[in-house]
Amino acid sequence: MMTRRGLIQLLGAGALAGAAAPAPAQELDPVTGLSLQALAEGRRHGYTPVRTPNGRSLPFTMEDGVKQFHLVAEEVEHEFAPGCRARCWGYNGVTPGPTIEAAEGERVRILVSNRLPEPTSVHWHGILLPNGMDGVSGLTQPAIQPGETWAYEFTLRQAGSHMYHPHADEMVQMALGMMGLFIVHPREGNADWNPPVDRDYAILLHNWALHPGTSRPDPSVMQDFDLWSFNSKVYPATAPLLAKTGERVRIRLGNLSMWNHPMHLHGHRFWVTGSDGDRWPRSSWRPEVTHLVGVGQMRDLEFVADNPGDWAFHCHMSHHTMNAMGHGIPNPVGVDQSQVENRIRALLPDYMAMGRDGMHDMDGMAMKGPTNTLPMAAGNGPYGSVGMGGMFTVLKVRDDLQGDTDPGWYRQPHGTRAYRVNKS
Repeated sequence: MMTRRGLIQLLGAGALAGAAAPAPAQELDPVTGLSLQALAEGRRHGYTPVRTPNGRSLPFTMEDGVKQFHLVAEEVEHEFAPGCRARCWGYNGVTPGPTIEAAEGERVRILVSNRLPEPTSVHWHGILLPNGMDGVSGLTQPAIQPGETWAYEFTLRQAGSHMYHPHADEMVQMALGMMGLFIVHPREGNADWNPPVDRDYAILLHNWALHPGTSRPDPSVMQDFDLWSFNSKVYPATAPLLAKTGERVRIRLGNLSMWNHPMHLHGHRFWVTGSDGDRWPRSSWRPEVTHLVGVGQMRDLEFVADNPGDWAFHCHMSHHTMNAMGHGIPNPVGVDQSQVENRIRALLPDYMAMGRDGMHDMDGMAMKGPTNTLPMAAGNGPYGSVGMGGMFTVLKVRDDLQGDTDPGWYRQPHGTRAYRVNKS
């Protein structure tokens, strides 16, 4: 374990120089898109590195046999989707922070530099470690003051899916985007983790209160959120999940939002194989197509991608697949508002009434709103508006998938697409 004197010497040697600068670009494998460092570690320990859609894994250095990472807590400029940017808080220039990957049995040291205007800490959610490394400010440690760097060091005792987040003014800091994933891969030969997966995705579920026309999330909101995100992105900016036909896929889901999320996958049946930092015995695996991921929980879903096509993956709470939802407004469905709308526009030229025949008649829910405010749904597919936003993405399964290259939209074989029988 590094001593306090050793850490001071490390700092004095300039090991953290430029800590607030963006992390240097990692050298990526041209086929998989994964970093060469992550691939080398996967080969060494016998695991498949994690893919963090719209994100990346955190690079590390080896210091006297310890795997050392560096997190910088700071304000970040974040884009939820084209047309909507906000001043958020995160780590290393992004929200969520980079995914930390290591292997069971390894010793890790995580240096945390605080570039925020207030104190912070980091809690390693679900990880078994000494009490003084648990990261609860005031209880297990003093808070990390602005300008300070602290070190957390512990040996990883179990494999599984975990998270990290502050336990200091967490209502504000988590609401502004401070969170990340911590994946501990099994040591080579750990039979509990068989069969191995070919693609391993990791996604954090979160919610945001970005009021129309504003550019900073509101941390005081407890229920009426208007953006629901996968890895801090909302559809249509969420990256698709790719798989070659026959590959075994794992999706690790962590929920640090303020709501529970029934996650639903089209076209496939998955097995729920793990939760909250542990893998379940095979006898406890169960088949589902929708699974509820509770607040503060991790869930591992696994399936064989044996059904080619473009398949929806989303939260099944319908408001969670919409962007910039309005709350507390009258229900105008079935009401002719044409004259009312014209009269209001004389005073408010940009006013648009909610749809009389449902919201789909509002330009596919892509109507123009205030500056920096996304439409409720603006994603287009091969046949028109998808009508979804928020916690939604597409699983793209292909027979001829090449690495991690997006294959575009699926072309259904002749006779396999729904068709119109008559036209009224």
